[in-house]
Amino acid sequence: MTSAPVRIGVVTVSDRAFRGIYADQGGPGIEAALTRILASPWQPVRRLVPDERPAIEAALRELADTECCPLIVTTGGTGPAPRDVTPEATEAVCERVLPGFGELMRADSLRAAPTAILSRQLAGTRGRSLIVNLPGKPSAIAECLAAVFPAVPYCIDLIGGPRIETDPAVCIAFRPKGA
Repeated sequence: MTSAPVRIGVVTVSDRAFRGIYADQGGPGIEAALTRILASPWQPVRRLVPDERPAIEAALRELADTECCPLIVTTGGTGPAPRDVTPEATEAVCERVLPGFGELMRADSLRAAPTAILSRQLAGTRGRSLIVNLPGKPSAIAECLAAVFPAVPYCIDLIGGPRIETDPAVCIAFRPKGA
């Protein structure tokens, strides 16, 4: 019996990609990283929104509440520029913020780029959905997602989501003591 693919929200936050000035590279970057990491069947539920807090919040709510995505990953809008409002939108829709995700992503990214301290990624939960903010650069997306993904399946399990399997060759699964 084959299980249904897990639906994963992929949200690109970019004024220019939204307007068609250039092609979205963030969303495909997330999908490429997830394809390497995940062993479970999955399918993306894509959204492309401008750097506007109401649009970001609406996309996150829809993906969590209507589309029932157990994982929602955003890209873009996490820097210090005035229009970078993804963390604020994420925090507004989340019931609980999980600061360790952002802390680990920044610490890991500092090895490659000293400007990583400017990044404001965070993660949190909304119902049975885990929302994770990633930077907009495809190489940084892959690095940050790889850094935090060992905890993602366990977090989704704790909030009542479906079991997600990772490729052990790519991602060493997080196992709590005694499990």
